[in-house]
Amino acid sequence: YSGGSLIYQSHCENCHGEKGEGLQALIPPLTDSVYLKNNKTSLACFLKNGLKGKITINGHPFEGEMPAANLTPLEIAKVLTYVTNSFGNKAGVINVQLVEADLGKCR
Repeated sequence: YSGGSLIYQSHCENCHGEKGEGLQALIPPLTDSVYLKNNKTSLACFLKNGLKGKITINGHPFEGEMPAANLTPLEIAKVLTYVTNSFGNKAGVINVQLVEADLGKCR
């Protein structure tokens, strides 16, 4: 969890905010546990490959591009564990084996 916090600070916080609040209509918040839960198996792919297109968080549309992060599967597991257990989220541990399995399914 603490390792994920450091990765979040260096790779994600600049856009998503210190508290995962996002940036108004430009960058989505990470505080919607429903979105995170519904897309749990895609989160590793979003980090590894980036994300383009329209998504809806808390009923608000966001359209833009999140750049790919050059992170190892272990770093992805750490930062996803941090994000999915911070900002009001409670999803449990995401381990490296799960991340590697999810990365194998990226489109």
